[in-house]
Amino acid sequence: MTRKLNLKVLLLLSSGHMVVDLYQSALPAILPFIKDNLNLSYTLAGVVLIMANLTSSIIQPIFGLLSDKKEKAFLLPMGALLAGAGFSLLPLTSNFAAVLLLVMISGLGVASYHPEGFKTARFFTGEKMATGMSVFTVGGNAGMALGPIAALSIVNYLGFSSLSLMVLPALVFFILILILHRSIAIPESRKTVGAAGPANVPRLAYRALFTIICVIITRTWVQVGMMTYIPFYYINHLRGNPVFAGQLVSVFLLGGAFGTITGAPLADRWGHKFWLGFTMLCCALLFPLIFMLEGAALLATLFLFGVILISSFSVTIVMGQNLFPQNLGVASGLVAGFAIGAGGIGVTLLGLIADHFGVPFAMKCIGVLPVIGFLVTLMLKYPVEQMTQDVEPTTGEKGFAGQKS
Repeated sequence: MTRKLNLKVLLLLSSGHMVVDLYQSALPAILPFIKDNLNLSYTLAGVVLIMANLTSSIIQPIFGLLSDKKEKAFLLPMGALLAGAGFSLLPLTSNFAAVLLLVMISGLGVASYHPEGFKTARFFTGEKMATGMSVFTVGGNAGMALGPIAALSIVNYLGFSSLSLMVLPALVFFILILILHRSIAIPESRKTVGAAGPANVPRLAYRALFTIICVIITRTWVQVGMMTYIPFYYINHLRGNPVFAGQLVSVFLLGGAFGTITGAPLADRWGHKFWLGFTMLCCALLFPLIFMLEGAALLATLFLFGVILISSFSVTIVMGQNLFPQNLGVASGLVAGFAIGAGGIGVTLLGLIADHFGVPFAMKCIGVLPVIGFLVTLMLKYPVEQMTQDVEPTTGEKGFAGQKS
């Protein structure tokens, strides 16, 4: 039985992915304003991001474990609503502890949506899993791209206090998914694929997952570092227009959204491992141009950098799910949550560097990370051929048969 891509379901899930990631990416963009309002150091501003990453990413495997035990579709509308509510209340407080609490609430919403969303999307992706998963993933990339420019535009034209208007996308999706919730029900014939249970997973699978997580950490460190320090660099250091700084971040992330759609089919054709290493190497070579160009050339370079860097996002999700097909929620939580959160925590180190050596030096340090990511991919052994569990019992596909390495 051939599985077909269900575009309607994937687009619905993708719209929710866009909503929750909208708030996740908007936070670093407005961090300079929170920093000024509360008179924070760069290190304390980094603490805000640590709390956001701990709650939105690091704990995702916990929600994944709950999802694997039993389907919990309510996490999807609840996650979007919490993400929007926590973020949109930030302008109403000038207390650092209250800011951390609201960031945690928003982060918990993000964390609860992702594992259930990735797990549900898996059952509707079709035969070419990276290509199908890219439909779901691109929603998150679009949200990441739109978040900074939307938030900074509101702050610039309406004032920081008007940032509460950002709750509207969450409310719209909450209503939409309540109306269409039956369409995302996982077919009974496919639930056995992602059911949690005893599985004889080879040791190589754990090693491969660990290596993939290490690459994701470096990739995320680059992504979040760029999202965070482009505003600091162009607003605080170069005294540039805040809207232009938001445009730079959004162009970078829009490139990621484009790369997700265009890169996944290439990864399915040329091999997931090859594509992961190739993108890291290209990013390492392209990064120095960011400091040499300006204007339209800089925008084009950041767009291309985003295309290449983030094009492997859906690929690494599928790689993790392929390694542990009986624990899709946990696998998704690890590669889409824990690994990304761990990479995001690295921004705190960049904050310490910025406090002691300046924002430009912190920005330049980001360029070392793609080199490390590329070297790590050289140690990756994937696919693991000796899997004892079927990826999809109804199709007769064993382990990673037919996948390119």
